[in-house]
Amino acid sequence: MTDPQIALLMLGLFIFMVFLGFPIAFTLMAMGIGFGYYAYFDASRMWRSYFRLDELASTWDSISLWIEGFFNNRIFDLFINQTYTVMSNEVLTAVPLFLFMGYIVERANIVDRLFSTLNLASKRIPGSMGVAALITCALFATATGIVGAVVTLMGLLALPAMLKARYDPSFASGIICAGGTLGILIPPSIMLIVYAAASGVSIVKLYAGALLPGFTLVGLYLVYIIGRSILQPSVAPRPTEEEVPDVPMGRLLFLVATSFFPLAFLILSVLGSILFGLATPTEAASIGALGGMLLAVGYRAMTWQRLRESVYLTVRTTAMVCWLFVGSYTFSSVFSYLGGEQIIAQFVTGLDLTPFQFLLLAQLIIFLLGWPLEWSEIIIIFVPIFLPLLAIFDIDPLFFGILVALNLQTSFLTPPMAMSAYYLKGIAPPEVRLTQIFTGVMPFLLMVFICMALMYAFPQIVYYLPDRFYGH
Repeated sequence: MTDPQIALLMLGLFIFMVFLGFPIAFTLMAMGIGFGYYAYFDASRMWRSYFRLDELASTWDSISLWIEGFFNNRIFDLFINQTYTVMSNEVLTAVPLFLFMGYIVERANIVDRLFSTLNLASKRIPGSMGVAALITCALFATATGIVGAVVTLMGLLALPAMLKARYDPSFASGIICAGGTLGILIPPSIMLIVYAAASGVSIVKLYAGALLPGFTLVGLYLVYIIGRSILQPSVAPRPTEEEVPDVPMGRLLFLVATSFFPLAFLILSVLGSILFGLATPTEAASIGALGGMLLAVGYRAMTWQRLRESVYLTVRTTAMVCWLFVGSYTFSSVFSYLGGEQIIAQFVTGLDLTPFQFLLLAQLIIFLLGWPLEWSEIIIIFVPIFLPLLAIFDIDPLFFGILVALNLQTSFLTPPMAMSAYYLKGIAPPEVRLTQIFTGVMPFLLMVFICMALMYAFPQIVYYLPDRFYGH
């Protein structure tokens, strides 16, 4: 076999091992080191060590020299260097800080106050409880960026209230599942930080480029919720006075000031400091982590147990992301050295695709990868395969990254592997069937595709803010 064929075997074997359920980070490292030993094998370096065995009288010295000869391969140097590269990556430093902010906010009892207040404030709007649930999901998802946490918490909080208010189970489930994934796209998104580290695109420009697409998607979701509530009132009946009582305007303003504005101010402060150049993403994430702790203290929700849980979850998730990067960097370096990227580039260019057709093909592949894989694995492992091809088709990595972030919404919403639906089913009342949840997410999946079509048709949705502020 030629080296490029071995590279393709390496990629195919990795995908096979993932489907068998092996841990992805360690599978990447094992594949990278195993195939890298072959790729970087230098017989002269190894046998120089072996030829010295006859000169040694000590058996222990002979064994030590044999071990030295076995490890005399550049793949081990590469693995150590890639690990150090990940540890010293300044962009990735923001990941644990944003994660810590999210876990602290999640445990600060903010979400129940926020949902209750928005439910009161939107009482006169058709589908008011659905609107309140979506906006709460959007704010909470933006603050945490953790899909499972948002869907689970909102499923425990909002779903029983919506079912009690006679909402259609499919409609209510779809709102929570779709709203819970918005943190992947809307800044300060952890996914965009990981993409920036993998692609070298400015995280500041990525955040600016993702704002309008994120708001567009939220707007499409709201249009669907309100429009369907008007056209089909039975799926979202208007609340009765007992379910959502009228409150004086002064009381309502106080509730908004104490529940909505603190979290919104924290998010806007972090995001604004990044976009206006007042702080680097790492510095802004530090401010966000401190602000999250202050919010928890202000809401009298900060306890030693919650702080310890937040630190533990932050360390665990950060370690997962960093080991994925180490494995991916090692794997991709060996894959490229064997000629894998070159053979893929030759195959794609041989298809004679237009840039638009290439974008559609790439997004279709990412859409399909979203069924068995998490977004972190797709961004760290597979997106770098596409990045060298972008220059061939004259596609901006910034635009491609926002498209990927939008596309990854679908990975949590597309049956049969819609993880958002499974998160919700795990805590939903027994009468809510999984098929009902799948039915509920399908219209929101259509909204994602409409948003992607709008980005294709009007690229200024992505480029307006980067051009306006940074001269993209």
